Amino acid sequence: MSFTPLEGTLRRRRVYLMRHGKVAYFDGSGQPVNPKLAGLTEEGRAQARAAGEALGAVPLDRVLCSGLPRTRQTAELAVEGRGLVVEDAPGFLEIRAGRFRLIPREEREAAYVYGFEAATAPGARFAGGDAFAEVQARVVAALEALLAEPGWTRLLLVAHDGVNRLLLSWACGAGLGALGAFEQDFAALNVLDFDVEDGRVVRTLIRATNVTPWSLVKAGCHDTSLEEVFRPLLVLE
Repeated sequence: MSFTPLEGTLRRRRVYLMRHGKVAYFDGSGQPVNPKLAGLTEEGRAQARAAGEALGAVPLDRVLCSGLPRTRQTAELAVEGRGLVVEDAPGFLEIRAGRFRLIPREEREAAYVYGFEAATAPGARFAGGDAFAEVQARVVAALEALLAEPGWTRLLLVAHDGVNRLLLSWACGAGLGALGAFEQDFAALNVLDFDVEDGRVVRTLIRATNVTPWSLVKAGCHDTSLEEVFRPLLVLE
């Protein structure tokens, strides 16, 4: 695919926004692990490779990840053998939940499993942790800075469920209003085009969302990612 130059200084850039592959959030004894250290499962590695095959014909100029092991592993597998250096971009680190034990037991499912649905409430935070509005401002600023950098046309950015949702909700013009609707399955790909003029985004085009090359029709994929991640914690408690 070639991009036709637009008028004057206006340029169209494409971001392949990806979520990391499936992660082992619990150890062999069933206890939760530090999410900062969690790595991909074998299934997650296969998902990352499937995404890499789907992107095989795309002439990527750059590859970035949030810097956490699960995003770096995903990015490296997705571009394996292409000679591309995976850059750390900490501006896209995941939104953080608060301490699990500080949330009343009867409120935990709403706070963790369905917490994105309450993002538009004034001062809303994800399960008592980071404020949605503050994290959205951070990740949007990081994306706008990236779009203002010269020297690239297409890049792969591997980030996280919450980060991707925040960017997609902003990109569609909903602010935080669409955060709960933009499901991000493991190793999902989103395709976003941006028209940039003099370092400023003047147009956003959402080409595709939540595409999973490992299962295009979502066979067997019925639980949301948050249901899959947090419900085992609720059982443990």
